[in-house]
Amino acid sequence: MAEAVWNTDTGEAVYRSRDPVCNLRLRVHLQRITSSNFLHYQPATQSGKDIIDLGTFRPHPTASGHRPDEDEEEEIVIGWQEKLFSQFEVDLYQNEAACQSPLDYQYRQEILKLENSGGRKNQRIFTYTDSDRYTNLEEHCQKMTTAASEVPSFLVERMANVRRRRQDKRGMEGGIFKSRMVTWEPSEEFVKNNHVINTPLQTMYIMADLGPYGKLGYKTYEHVLCTLKVDSNGVITVKPDFTGLKGPYRIETDGEMQELWKYTIHNVSSLAQPEEEEREQRVFKDLYGRHKEYLSSLVGTDFEMTAPGALRLFVNGEVVSAQGYEYDNLYVHFFVELPTTNWSSPAVQQLSGVTQTCATKSLGLDKVAYFSYPFTFEALFLHEDESADALPEWPVLYCEVLSLDFWQRYRVEGYGAAMLPATPGSHTLRVSTWRPMDLGPVAELRRFFIGGSLELEDLSYVRIPGTFKGERLSRFGLRTETTGTVTFRLHCLQQSRAFMESSSLRKRMRSVLDRLEGFSQQSSIHNVLEAFHRARRRMQEARESLPQDLLSPSETLVT
Repeated sequence: MAEAVWNTDTGEAVYRSRDPVCNLRLRVHLQRITSSNFLHYQPATQSGKDIIDLGTFRPHPTASGHRPDEDEEEEIVIGWQEKLFSQFEVDLYQNEAACQSPLDYQYRQEILKLENSGGRKNQRIFTYTDSDRYTNLEEHCQKMTTAASEVPSFLVERMANVRRRRQDKRGMEGGIFKSRMVTWEPSEEFVKNNHVINTPLQTMYIMADLGPYGKLGYKTYEHVLCTLKVDSNGVITVKPDFTGLKGPYRIETDGEMQELWKYTIHNVSSLAQPEEEEREQRVFKDLYGRHKEYLSSLVGTDFEMTAPGALRLFVNGEVVSAQGYEYDNLYVHFFVELPTTNWSSPAVQQLSGVTQTCATKSLGLDKVAYFSYPFTFEALFLHEDESADALPEWPVLYCEVLSLDFWQRYRVEGYGAAMLPATPGSHTLRVSTWRPMDLGPVAELRRFFIGGSLELEDLSYVRIPGTFKGERLSRFGLRTETTGTVTFRLHCLQQSRAFMESSSLRKRMRSVLDRLEGFSQQSSIHNVLEAFHRARRRMQEARESLPQDLLSPSETLVT
């Protein structure tokens, strides 16, 4: 009876296993659905009987006692690279003159032993292993597409000639490479040859002889049921996939007597016992331990650890660009200011730098100078104050943008400052700058014709000077002008033993980092409020400079 649902998905399925492939076991079940056997009619031999007995319609038994209906179904369990001979191979290797290679003589001896011990356990299902000729011919003659007039490409021809299944060569340690590592001018032939995959691979075919009864052993009736390929990395490729809960596969034979067969493929590999799994886990644990020791030996003992309770900060930065400035040929002078308490840096560490002079290019309405100037520095924070009210400070990045013209006249284009990020990772800072200015046209004329402008004696005055000890910092009377923006890209790394220790030290360092993050947010709010007050002060100054008769009555009352 035909199945209601057939499995039509005959594509490849890829699995990966750490177990030895020799433990793989497959159960293959083959059954004929429509048979070409016909009923034999035997006339009645007894006189006086005109009625035909139904028993006369049964198939004839053979001389050996085998009945054709016994040939309709077969099931067998096959292991990896297990050789099951077909009727064609049995007839072939029984003739000693047909044996040419040592493998042929080996197969002849095995077949003779099978004949003496009662014959084969299989009738229609058989296998071709990795050493058989069929495997080589199948890999050489396989097509890449379903087209009848397919012309094999160069890569297909080369892949067909590669003995991928027997790559046992190993490189010699300390050997010298025979070829160049880099080919600067590869030819077209070189590119084609280097696209050939040469991965060690073993192949096995599970076959079926679907010939009618009495015609077993003919090559024309051989059909591939399943193809198994295993490489050296434990990757198993099965085509078609295991049946599982899906329906069986079907095969329709060609010729005058078309027949329909169905077959299923199940993975019946035995599960590992608890003792074997435990032993395997111990082996893997020992392997991973040895690998860890090997990696530790490569690192060595020179890896420097921080002191307990200390936090080391590494910053790999880049001055990316500057835009929105009045003059061309810009360069940036920058430095990092460490807080006076609890912060230190190596004696050879440079905390300042100057970029190259860079010409600007138009980008929309702004002119942008791209520096791509890298810098790096290292600092160490040692937390000593245990009180909860102690708020740690964080390093600040100051920058000064200057321009240089053809006559070597330089001008200050802007000052800016930003706190370094308190969290590790990649960060992009856009620092807005301003410059001091005088009222009236004389200062601007002097700046244009002879260069030079008002400058800050202490760059830390951009934010809060480190030398300031009072409670309030007054900037009354300082007139400024907003200029452009400098972009920094920072990659921050933090190293501390608190990140890997589960103790009170870890909690203490975590609280320090939380307070640092809060301090950074507080600084951001302070910068926003300061910019708001500066803008409001400018509006007031502009309003005062206008004549009173141009203001509306409501505006004159605003203070």
